[in-house]
Amino acid sequence: MAAPSLKPVDNIEILSLQDNYIEMTATDNSAVVTRAIPLKDGCFRLSVLAEHGFAAVVKTGVNGKTHTLLFDFGFSEGGAAYNAKILGVDLGAVEAVALSHGHNDHTGGFDQLAALLGRREIPFFVHPQVFRKPRYLKIPVRDMKIHFSPLTREQIAATGLKLIETSEPVTFLDDTVLFLGEVPHRTDFEKGFPIARYQEDGQEKWDPIEDDTSVVMHLKDKGLVVLSGCAHAGIVNTVNYAREITGVDKVHAVMGGFHLSGIYFEGIIDRTVEEMKKIDPDYVIPCHCTGRNAIMAFERAMPEKFILNMAGTKLTFGA
Repeated sequence: MAAPSLKPVDNIEILSLQDNYIEMTATDNSAVVTRAIPLKDGCFRLSVLAEHGFAAVVKTGVNGKTHTLLFDFGFSEGGAAYNAKILGVDLGAVEAVALSHGHNDHTGGFDQLAALLGRREIPFFVHPQVFRKPRYLKIPVRDMKIHFSPLTREQIAATGLKLIETSEPVTFLDDTVLFLGEVPHRTDFEKGFPIARYQEDGQEKWDPIEDDTSVVMHLKDKGLVVLSGCAHAGIVNTVNYAREITGVDKVHAVMGGFHLSGIYFEGIIDRTVEEMKKIDPDYVIPCHCTGRNAIMAFERAMPEKFILNMAGTKLTFGA
């Protein structure tokens, strides 16, 4: 497979429309970090909403030209759209959309965010398995099942978005963003979600969540910026695959959900941190489903590189 040509950019901006945490009193703004302070009439009357979901607006800048991407849609029907409105985000500037995978905490806000995009035929990149159903978590207590409600092709068609299904890596937005496609499982410890299931031909099967993916940018002279949704394929697998596909070994920032929360994943926190230290990004920004214990482990192990993300936070990486 020919490696896509990912163009180096001068700056990258990532605004989290939704994440699991918010702290309105944070005072740690810097050249990289800008915290949300949504005011009305000079008073704190609004708050960014935090919930178990993820959505982000990503901007790339090169030679004075900016491209804008919407990545994921958050969990609730209105959470990410509400945040976009109170933060004054112009979703009419979005030129492309990408989905990390087909779980509800990344698709739930689709209808309302898509409405804010306006009915425009802009590309919407997804892995084909986003539409797999029925899909569920099989909880080992009384054979309990928690079902996902995936997007449908008809739902997407109704918005006017131009659906592009691909399991292969592909660049877009003038080659400034890479949709990573299906991530191979190569590490010996990132084994996927053991209780994920789906039905096919009446048979229950383990769901490897092949649709899990990330978007990747290349910051000129500083390295890759990798943004994951949940990293069900493993965040180390994901970053290393991004390096392989792009041919860029240096990593500037790794951000997104690392899916290290809960009893099925906390046993690999230390190994994940160890491998991330070997990758040695300039910044590590664990979000969403990474989990409190893993987030604290990254902060302890990589204190000078760690950034605590929040809903409404804007991160700006410059060349």
